[in-house]
Amino acid sequence: MQRWKGRVALVTGASVGIGAAVARALVQQGMRVVGCARNVDKIEKLAAECQSAGYTGTLIPYKCDLSNEEEILSMFSAIKTLHQGVDVCINNAGLARAEPLLSGRTSGWRNMIDVNVLALSICTRQAYQSMKERHVDDGHIININSMGGHRMVPSADEHFYCATKYAVTALTEGLRQELREAGTHIRTTCISPGIVETEFAFRHHDSDPEKAAATYESIKCLKAEDIANAVTYVLSTPSHVQIGDLQMRPVEQVS
Repeated sequence: MQRWKGRVALVTGASVGIGAAVARALVQQGMRVVGCARNVDKIEKLAAECQSAGYTGTLIPYKCDLSNEEEILSMFSAIKTLHQGVDVCINNAGLARAEPLLSGRTSGWRNMIDVNVLALSICTRQAYQSMKERHVDDGHIININSMGGHRMVPSADEHFYCATKYAVTALTEGLRQELREAGTHIRTTCISPGIVETEFAFRHHDSDPEKAAATYESIKCLKAEDIANAVTYVLSTPSHVQIGDLQMRPVEQVS
């Protein structure tokens, strides 16, 4: 990770869960991390904790609604002005709505597509353009995917969400191919966790907290720090190594 010290990483959805853990890990490794979310209060608290801990990097909170393209473009413009540009892009932000295919609301489907697919694609495009403008040839784009992007969960509430994560799997491979065609050494990686104990299920099943809690009580789940460790592992690999898809499950997870 030595070569990343002082360089700039963008982490989307950095206020809680996996995003917060990744932001903390990269700051600890000496990176300048722009952590974005719709609410930055928790990121500001995390930034203060990182500073108090004596980490060599810096966490810069940035308020951004990723369902709004103009806000994403404004964020990248601000990063260019204040920090020259993005060297690492961690597309972590994602959400699930309990909207089945046969009865789901269009607004819920659209929300998942806007954040899980379009925001990821816009951030990827802008990050690549930032690297290209500055002749950065060793950047890295990491998409935090899901095992739901590789197999369909037998639950109607998850089906549309899984479809958006299948899209992330395809987008990551498409990006890898386009980067090769462009003749760059910028790499892309997809990290696909199984069940991770975060606030995710409580947001997904916001009207049924008991169901959300049961998600994490049946087995020993992955922790957000496990995914952050995977991110630092991917970033620390030699320049000739391409990790396409890193799948992670709890040992006790059945599917």
